[in-house]
Amino acid sequence: MDGSQIVLSLDRILRWIVQLVAINLLWFYYTMLGVFIGGVFPATVAALGLSRKIIMGEADVEKKKLFKQIYKEEFLRANLMGWLLTIIAGILYINYYAIVNSSEELLFVFPFTFYFILFFYLIVVIWVFPLLAHYQTTFFGYIRNAVIIGLTKIHYTLASGIVIFLVVYFSLDFPGIIPFFSISVIAISCMWIAMLIFENLDQTTS
Repeated sequence: MDGSQIVLSLDRILRWIVQLVAINLLWFYYTMLGVFIGGVFPATVAALGLSRKIIMGEADVEKKKLFKQIYKEEFLRANLMGWLLTIIAGILYINYYAIVNSSEELLFVFPFTFYFILFFYLIVVIWVFPLLAHYQTTFFGYIRNAVIIGLTKIHYTLASGIVIFLVVYFSLDFPGIIPFFSISVIAISCMWIAMLIFENLDQTTS
């Protein structure tokens, strides 16, 4: 490898680092702008939307302007979806707590049903926000499509789940990376995996 190739490789790496840091800082800024409870979900969709543009080759897009635009456009829909999923998560936790702390013998069907529902819930959580960032459809259309894609492309679902787990795991071990890379790495990785499917779907439906 000659000197010019090394310089080009370093430049490419530095560009990616800058983009990851930018997405991460924008996510934190707009999450706080919404006092967290109103900002975390639209900021997440905006991070995925900006990641989508970068993956599609539009790396020179004005990041702050695009992030703000997606944040505002998806504010209501992202919050409705996000808080619905949060409420369901709370209900699932209560049911889990009841199962593990029950003093009586539970029939096999109860824990089986719980983990069955949890499986579908996690599929929706993994796919619904990338779908929000890429498509325009009905509220329940996002949930239906998340389940369909999550089940029919289960290996992609597992890949996204593993990425999220690993980033969270290393972020807890090395919390110093959280303000700069954790959210953006998840957003870029999950959106890249999602775009492998979305681009094929777009081609077959066009």
